[in-house]
Amino acid sequence: MIAREQYMKQIRDFIDKPVVKIITGMRRCGKSVIMDFAREEIRQRGVSEKNIFYANFESLAYEDLKNYKALYCAVTQAAKEADGKLYIFLDEIQEVTAWEKAINSFRVDFDCDIYVTGSNAKLLSGELATLLSGRYVEIRVYPLSFAEYLDFAQSNEDEKNFTMQENFSNYLRFGGLPGIHQMKWDEKRIMQYLTDIYNSVLLNDVIKRNKIRDPALLESIVHYLMDNIGNTFSAKTVSDFIKNQGRKLSTETVYTYIKALESAFLLYKVPRFDIKGKRLLETQEKYYISDLGLRHAVMGYRDNDIGGVLENVVFLELLRRDWSVNIGKQDVAEVDFVANRTDDRLYVQVCYILTEDNTKREFHPLESIADHYEKVVLSTDSLMNFNRNGIRQKNIVDFLIQA
Repeated sequence: MIAREQYMKQIRDFIDKPVVKIITGMRRCGKSVIMDFAREEIRQRGVSEKNIFYANFESLAYEDLKNYKALYCAVTQAAKEADGKLYIFLDEIQEVTAWEKAINSFRVDFDCDIYVTGSNAKLLSGELATLLSGRYVEIRVYPLSFAEYLDFAQSNEDEKNFTMQENFSNYLRFGGLPGIHQMKWDEKRIMQYLTDIYNSVLLNDVIKRNKIRDPALLESIVHYLMDNIGNTFSAKTVSDFIKNQGRKLSTETVYTYIKALESAFLLYKVPRFDIKGKRLLETQEKYYISDLGLRHAVMGYRDNDIGGVLENVVFLELLRRDWSVNIGKQDVAEVDFVANRTDDRLYVQVCYILTEDNTKREFHPLESIADHYEKVVLSTDSLMNFNRNGIRQKNIVDFLIQA
């Protein structure tokens, strides 16, 4: 196993600090492995095994603890047997009924350090936010970055001789879920693995958890969103599309289903931002998928939508680097991404290849922005790397693997 240092560093910073460490992300993105590394980190600091309580609620071995009172009783017993501080690790905590009550009691009643993982964005809303206000830290885990993907590929006998271009092509096609590197690099196996994960997320984290009454309708919406990554549209656009297929659907239902997909970390909504007016716009947002491999397992891979695929890759990378991301509106032109972080801002345009015909179109929206923040155009061109009026062109692979 490869330790994903970006996340382990965050965890190390909070070990033995009086905050609950909540590790979130979609199913199979690597949360459980990161939690295993966190447990090993605790052991290496000299903590005895009897001072570590662990439960994985996807396992039948812990079925009896899927109630907050039963879980509380089990942890109470472990605390009595521990010699000093108890380290509590709870994997896929959303499977426990009213789990937030147990977590809050652990914090109050015991000398403990708490780590949990969850596959639902609603973990940090509602009652938990009230009970633990100011007493938790979220560590958001994403599928592999391209830099991490290269580490996994290098450690795999079936992939270690691939060129950089072959690895990048595979990354665009198969995505960044760590489990694909255990598939002997067999495309049929990989696609079946990704299809199974997609079905599991849709069934367990969306349909069951949100009591969706029309799974076929939900899947139609998912397919529309996946087919339109990189395009702006509204809930009404989706509703009209479904109606044209002979199904009745309100915009309110579309919003409800999309929120359920977002909660499962399957999709990300990206609102538009009026750069001149300095305000968020309420219509014509974009959606990107959490892992391109899932999209291609469901929809197939098509070379003709490479622009949207590259945008999706860059969007996820910006999130990994702790940028808050919007789509930019500059007069009538669009800026692919306006990324904000504390007092910093970054403007990004993404395109496949720069040509004489599209260079002006890609650079002009950035050139018309009158501020001092960095502006960059990312493309797959490898022999260019030039500046135009202070705006850099950069190879997208170089951008993805930079420290």
